[in-house]
Amino acid sequence: MKSLSFSIFHVGTRARRRVLAAVLGAGLMATAWPAQALEVGDTVVLPSLALLDGKTLPASAFKGRTVIVEYWASWCPFCAQQNPHLQKLYEATRGKPIQIITLSIDKKPQEAADYLKTHGYTFPAGMENEAWQAALGKRRGLPELYVIGRNGKVLRKEVGEMFGEDVAALADYAGK
Repeated sequence: MKSLSFSIFHVGTRARRRVLAAVLGAGLMATAWPAQALEVGDTVVLPSLALLDGKTLPASAFKGRTVIVEYWASWCPFCAQQNPHLQKLYEATRGKPIQIITLSIDKKPQEAADYLKTHGYTFPAGMENEAWQAALGKRRGLPELYVIGRNGKVLRKEVGEMFGEDVAALADYAGK
């Protein structure tokens, strides 16, 4: 069986430029988003977040606080089961050093905003964007939840639906 090999020098100048552009573009894309998602023990710096209500949550809002980040979608049945518990946690931790934020992966911001309004959710919600993808890396499922300590270290990561008592127990991370 013959072995096939490819060399960029065996193609014409125009084709060589296209190949080089593709390789360079792939390299730039690889550096824009981490190949792997954050894991427990990793350190992260969170960017600001444009919220669906038109306000902006600045990156400084996360300093000195435990941050709980949840990825969700309006069409996700597991998110629909978990989000009521997250709303209760949000209400229970007001005034504590915890910042809850959620990132929708819906295609249209209006779909996410309508979902929040329909269900009466008041927790801060924005859309997943390049800055958050760069900070947290590749998402593995829905819902996906991170607990990030005051020092920026990932303390906990959950992929998939959590039970109500487990979501409520996240309040124990206040100040960690």
